[in-house]
Amino acid sequence: MRGEEEEASLAGLTIRTSSSQTSSSSKKGKDLETNNASDSSPFSSPSLVSPASSAFVSALQSPYISPRATTQPTITTTSTTHNQPSPLLSYKSSEDVPSSSYTPPSDEFSDDPSDRKLKLSSACTPDPAPPRISFSFPVPRVSLAKVSVSSPATNTKLRSSDVYIGFHGQNPNLVRFCKWLKSELELQGIACFVADRAKYSDTQSHEIADRVICSVTYGIVVVSCSSLLNYLSLEEVRFFAQKKNLIPIFYGTGPSEIMSLLNCNAIDKECKEAIDGLIKCHEFKLEANESNWRSCVGKTASILRAKLGRKSVVDKEIVDGIDELPFPRNRSFLGREKEIIEMEMALFGNGEYLESTAPSSKGEASGQSEGLADEESDVVSNRNGKFISLELGKCSETRTEAWSDPNGGKNSLKRLLKTKKYRSSSNCKGSTSVVCVNGVPGIGKTELALEFAYRYSQRYKMVLWVGGEARYFRQNLLNLSFSLGLDVSADAEKDRGRLRSFDEQEFEAFKRIKRELFRDMPYLLIIDNLEIEKDWWEGKDLNDLIPRNTGGTHVLITTRLPKVMTFDTVQLSVLPLSDAMVLLRGRRKKDYPAEEFEILKLFEEKLGRLSYGLWVIGSLLSELAIPPSALFEAVNKIQVEERSASPFVNLNDEQYCKANPFIAKVLAFSLAVLEQAEGNRNLLSLKMLLVGAWFAPVPISVNLLAAAAKNMPTGGNRFSKWNKCLSHTFAWCGGCGLGRRSEEDAAFLLVRLGLARITNRQPGCWIQFHPITQTFARRRDYILAPKATVQGVRKIDNPLLNLDHLWASAFLVFGFKSEPPLVQLQAMDMVLYIKRTALPLAITAFTTFSRCNSALELLKVCTNVLEEVEKSFVSQIQDWRQGSLCWKKKTNKKVDEYVWQDVTLLKALLLETRAKLLLRGGHFDSGEELCRTCISIRTVMLGHNHELTLSAQETLAKLVRMRSKI
Repeated sequence: MRGEEEEASLAGLTIRTSSSQTSSSSKKGKDLETNNASDSSPFSSPSLVSPASSAFVSALQSPYISPRATTQPTITTTSTTHNQPSPLLSYKSSEDVPSSSYTPPSDEFSDDPSDRKLKLSSACTPDPAPPRISFSFPVPRVSLAKVSVSSPATNTKLRSSDVYIGFHGQNPNLVRFCKWLKSELELQGIACFVADRAKYSDTQSHEIADRVICSVTYGIVVVSCSSLLNYLSLEEVRFFAQKKNLIPIFYGTGPSEIMSLLNCNAIDKECKEAIDGLIKCHEFKLEANESNWRSCVGKTASILRAKLGRKSVVDKEIVDGIDELPFPRNRSFLGREKEIIEMEMALFGNGEYLESTAPSSKGEASGQSEGLADEESDVVSNRNGKFISLELGKCSETRTEAWSDPNGGKNSLKRLLKTKKYRSSSNCKGSTSVVCVNGVPGIGKTELALEFAYRYSQRYKMVLWVGGEARYFRQNLLNLSFSLGLDVSADAEKDRGRLRSFDEQEFEAFKRIKRELFRDMPYLLIIDNLEIEKDWWEGKDLNDLIPRNTGGTHVLITTRLPKVMTFDTVQLSVLPLSDAMVLLRGRRKKDYPAEEFEILKLFEEKLGRLSYGLWVIGSLLSELAIPPSALFEAVNKIQVEERSASPFVNLNDEQYCKANPFIAKVLAFSLAVLEQAEGNRNLLSLKMLLVGAWFAPVPISVNLLAAAAKNMPTGGNRFSKWNKCLSHTFAWCGGCGLGRRSEEDAAFLLVRLGLARITNRQPGCWIQFHPITQTFARRRDYILAPKATVQGVRKIDNPLLNLDHLWASAFLVFGFKSEPPLVQLQAMDMVLYIKRTALPLAITAFTTFSRCNSALELLKVCTNVLEEVEKSFVSQIQDWRQGSLCWKKKTNKKVDEYVWQDVTLLKALLLETRAKLLLRGGHFDSGEELCRTCISIRTVMLGHNHELTLSAQETLAKLVRMRSKI
């Protein structure tokens, strides 16, 4: 209404609409006019667009005046308050007059705090057009990037932002969500400023935030239950709604709940305007709750990318076939609700959380890039209100009110919203970032971790699954570079500023992963089946891999160890009887009579209610369609023979097998079922199980598994002694459909019997065996099956997807540390294995993953083995020359000479490769010695002018040249 003033004094931001134009001016106003007339400002935001002839940066466009309205050549904008006069601001206009003015700083700061406040005033022009809105404030020359706010010495330009993200509340999950949103937008190339302005204590901090609010292209306000209790949040909503660039995100609430407040008489006009602005701008329907965080963040980023005209950022290159979770969700999962709640409380906090209007003493307003400190703060009084101090390291008093309203207009609204408890899963005092789930083998630790990941995956940017087996843990961590889109390759010579040792290069590779993983972007890192606390390769502590401060990332560890470092532990107990009975009934959930139900209780007692054994029994009952009594009788007839311990089965697995004889009988019966079901055919399922035990404990391609199984000879009937006693049991299997023979059907048979499970990896069909299944199968055959596994590894066509299997074959052929080699290959087979498997594995490990020491150790072992093969071959030739004439006629001398040549030339290749790799780490003397040996071999075998000989000579010259420089 004309002639009536409307004023809302909000945190130093004065909004006034006046019907009369102030005619007075002050000397300060003239000084500001002089400053405003400058052509450029060092503080002008590059995100703001204004005409080249304009002396100001266009920031705010009033919705009450058309952008094409005719403007006077000179416009005078006045800002006044009740207590003191306001400076008169005027500027000369060009053809396109900005609707708001962005005032650069004067040469000196004023001691008067009111001179550093953001002021919003509107004055009517002579024509009947609606008034303009004008922001004017002096720009501080100090950027508060982790420095004291009282230090005026720093003259740093504030970074421009595209998007402002405002929120309010103590809920740590709300802060976590806002940080995630900021990180995601900045990943898309959108500069962001995130703040809870109620936590700012001094005027200068508010000025910086106010200036960002003026300059950004879009404003995001995360509306929670406490937002309407904070006048600064209401101010942000009203301001961005007037500019028509508001994008609200409802966090833990919805438009219907917000609209219901309009019917409440307790709210004042400003709150009603804010609610009305929220509803009108809710076109994108962004509503965040704990079940859709990831979707909401992704949708918001997509909207802003489109509105800002940014090209879609190409996702970081991810290797095909790498999936977020290794297994599909277990639809038969039951129980464990107590443990899941305990894990949720440990990671996200506990129970019901009451949002109040009081801010926490910790400032969570902005990241480091915004230049605002986020340390502890205390209360500072200002002549126009209260603010929260940002002075570092100080907390003088506890505060219960974020602001004081002289008129008390919002007190009733506060009482109204305080009665609503916001369902949050946060309490910063009780939350942690690392949780360990421990228990005996087969109790269901992996299933629990998988269920937790599926339930809470929307709270994380990505779920990263890592196998924790000792000898593969290091490689599995480096494999995260695929999912994170990181380059962890070793230094290329041309890209190196200085020579770095191998330890430095390996440390840098892990540092890159840790830097990406443990920041504000929330990830869920699951380490499944952690075997030891220290690195198997180099003995490094687990703390070197998992820092104390994990940022927004949560770490979930499953392990058999009773305690892992000082991490919180969730101890798994056996399933209750009711859940155990459900698993024993199998997938078909068949009802049994009372006497058969008693047999199921015997199974439960014998198996100790361990999830793995119960699931195998339930699978057998479902697939064989036999009553529990017949199955129990058949399993009891199995005699598990005592075998000598396999040198490749660790002591813990051996002790487990001896301590659980009934589960060993159940698995032996399962193998007998496989052989009997397949009759006298190729026993593909049985062979796949036996060779699969020697692969790494990660998903295996069915094609690779079948190729390895076909290399295993078909022996006699290993279970023939059980056939008579089991003939009655197998008679039940006539129509159960276990006789299909294709590769995928053979793999599915293992899955249906509960011995393996389907994985999510693509392309093709991949399965993974349970660790207990692998342990038992290794005890059954550790002679033919390992050799077939090594031969099958040659069929791998994508090494990056099968690195763990390649390392597993290397362990079988060469042995490592105190473990002896398990597979003895003939000379020609050894040459083929080193040339096709070991050498590419070492080069890939070195160049792609910076596993310098491991790769060089593998090459050294290969060289030593070839030297032994060469000696053995030379000895055979000498025996042939000294042997009888009859023996000579039976020996193919020509083939032996070719094999000897291949062995020697392969040895020279290994020597040259080692020399080139040692060059990258600065080991010039060792590299030169190896290279000279390589040149000698090739000179004798190929000649001086052969290209391979010349290549080795170039490598030698480079080594000598680099050594002379140092």
